[in-house]
Amino acid sequence: MISSPLLLVGVVTGAAALAFWLDRRIPLLSKVGASLLAILFGALLSNFGVVTPESPVYDAVGGPVTSLAIAWLLLAVNLRDLRRAGPRMLGAFGLAVVGTAAGAFLGALVFAGTFGGETWKLAGTLTGTYSGGSVNFVAVGRGVELPDALFAGATAADNLTTGLWLGVTLMLPIWLRRFYPTPVPSGADAGDEVGHPFFETAPLSTLSLAGLLALGLGLVVASEWVGTLIPAVPAVLWLTTFALVLGHVGPVAEADGTLQLGNLALHFFFVIIGIHSRIAEIVAVGIEVFWYTLLVVGLQGLVVFGVGRLLRIDVGTLAVSSQAAVGGPSSALAVAVAREWRSLVLPGIIVGLLGYALGNYAGFALAGAVRALGIGL
Repeated sequence: MISSPLLLVGVVTGAAALAFWLDRRIPLLSKVGASLLAILFGALLSNFGVVTPESPVYDAVGGPVTSLAIAWLLLAVNLRDLRRAGPRMLGAFGLAVVGTAAGAFLGALVFAGTFGGETWKLAGTLTGTYSGGSVNFVAVGRGVELPDALFAGATAADNLTTGLWLGVTLMLPIWLRRFYPTPVPSGADAGDEVGHPFFETAPLSTLSLAGLLALGLGLVVASEWVGTLIPAVPAVLWLTTFALVLGHVGPVAEADGTLQLGNLALHFFFVIIGIHSRIAEIVAVGIEVFWYTLLVVGLQGLVVFGVGRLLRIDVGTLAVSSQAAVGGPSSALAVAVAREWRSLVLPGIIVGLLGYALGNYAGFALAGAVRALGIGL
């Protein structure tokens, strides 16, 4: 079993690199996406006893490295891009966020007796992750101080549910398309992704790389400092706010490489998620956490596909928007590419990035509401 910190760093970075390589080189695996491949590799390494289950390396990736990923990814969010997503995609994504919040609140009522005083923390964490993706899971989970055992069990359950929902959103359009309108152009053409940073190779010089590293670390340090001054607001919300604002200012808004660096750092975190995804931990925490994740995502799906049908939104837009909320931009891209919806690729990416921004706020808001109502307390 590998326990050396240096070797573990090599394993984690190697697993992330392999995930990216397979995503690029093997068409079948590209439909799964690098993020899920990274999680799978981590899970295989952990469950087969190749790597140690606990290490300071994992703490570093789940802590400062993930904070850097959040900062870089949010610096890449350009709210002016929202008009390129189109009103139908934005509306469908709004339904997904509302459905997620409703599912998390209902789940808090259903499982309050199981999770007790930790119910509000879990409700907020699941709201965050199913409004934007796994980066919001760790951001909100860390912010509300979700206990380690529950964090690990919920992470494993979240990964399993996210994978299941990816399969559902790939298949539902085939089963349900006759009940929905013919797809309508989203406002983004098939070639619009050209020029968007998610699809470009960033020209990173030594100077720009050093600048982005300093900027990201500066944001992390500043948010932690302000968080100690105003402890009522979690540091990750300050990080979210500072990065969103700074990302629209002058030369920072034009900086290349923030999305690429953030995506790379995030995939290190995905490998760690996989390493922490041990079936034994789900059993130890209780299968109820898995049922909770299924309830949240299931109700979100009912809201998206049910209300979306009433609003006459095509099933492709609904599937991509739902997956953008549950898994983030990478899995939204996987659904759009797998079903050959070229016109939905860029809109799915944009609302997925929007979810990175909204997920943290939504997660903390729902957690605060559940706590204020005394559910589980």
